[in-house]
Amino acid sequence: MELYKRIRSQILQKLGNDLSDDLFYHCLQHTIDVEFQAESIARNELIEDPEELFLLKVASLYHDSGFLSTYKEHEAASCILAKRYLPGFGINPTQLDIICGLIMATKIPQTPHTKLEEIICDADLDYLGRDDFPEISNNLFLELKARGFVETEEEWNLIQIKFFNQHHYFTNTSKGLRQPKKLQHLQMIESSF
Repeated sequence: MELYKRIRSQILQKLGNDLSDDLFYHCLQHTIDVEFQAESIARNELIEDPEELFLLKVASLYHDSGFLSTYKEHEAASCILAKRYLPGFGINPTQLDIICGLIMATKIPQTPHTKLEEIICDADLDYLGRDDFPEISNNLFLELKARGFVETEEEWNLIQIKFFNQHHYFTNTSKGLRQPKKLQHLQMIESSF
């Protein structure tokens, strides 16, 4: 889809050029990962409508773009950027509302109201149940430490335990594919105490 490629190229170039160097977790690779996981989960959830897939993937690309300007409330800033740039590609107000709903659903604690919102939420935290969790988790620790939100790994592990116990996947796909490994990771973190 030519339109999607143009949208993708523009936002990935902007993120690649302008994101802060100390965004070790909320980096360009995270955005690409969420885009990939969202499409994968959607297909497993039998989402076949081209328009829905298009909006989901565009929202995935924009979901953390707000980090270009702010750390706190970055989801709202992401919507502002989407509303600034996407009309130039012919995205209409109804589509923008759906995209912004998808972006805002990823705000922690996640509050999805539609199937597509459930999918993007699960894609955003897909890593919790993957083999690359330790590396990605460490990147988030380094990012939060750089901003003074945490100081020690012990403090970080306590935050992770609390987060893991509050988090749940929404889609059957993620429950099946990621939940078992996520529980193993939780046990690993808890055993460090």
